[in-house]
Amino acid sequence: MADELAPGVTDLLGAIAYGELAGFDRLAEDARAAPSLRERVALSEMAAAEMGHYTLLRDHLGERGVDVADAMAPFGAALDGWHASTAPKSWTESLVKVYLGEGLTADFYREIATWVDEQTRQVVLEVLADTGHAEFAEREIAAACAREPGLRDKLALWGRRLLGEALTQSQYVVAERDSLAELIIKGSGDLAGIGALFRKVQKGHAKRMQKLGLS
Repeated sequence: MADELAPGVTDLLGAIAYGELAGFDRLAEDARAAPSLRERVALSEMAAAEMGHYTLLRDHLGERGVDVADAMAPFGAALDGWHASTAPKSWTESLVKVYLGEGLTADFYREIATWVDEQTRQVVLEVLADTGHAEFAEREIAAACAREPGLRDKLALWGRRLLGEALTQSQYVVAERDSLAELIIKGSGDLAGIGALFRKVQKGHAKRMQKLGLS
């Protein structure tokens, strides 16, 4: 068996694993509502990638004696709450949520991963790497905004709401999980590091909103 994981690292991997599992569920559901077969295939491929990432995390945890279900359990309520509070009402809202939601998640966890062991870091970075589907979302959102006047403003409001809900849930998780908060504080140097982490996440979100033409 490989080296035992610190509690904060187990929390990190459990949170990401649950996010990948929940992401699979939502993408599979969105795929069924896609306006054409081409879009359905694209989202189904994204869903399959999410499950592939989940498997990597499950195996990494298992090799260190941690059951993935136990690691994920503390994060289900917060992540399900975020999905429930940001249920898309249209195909374009679904695409924006996928694009911005994955970006928020990647920025948050990628930063924390700089403070863990090298092998775990590599697994996390592989899981969070762009699989090429961001380009699909950017293209589809741009085309939809070009077809429908006024849609851009609606999606800009939606993007800001996604950020607000994500920050609320993330702050709740960090506050509730002492080991995860300790990992961030130790890695960043002090308590102010938690605030700095959230500010970095906000900056990344603003850049993606600009890329979509929604700033």
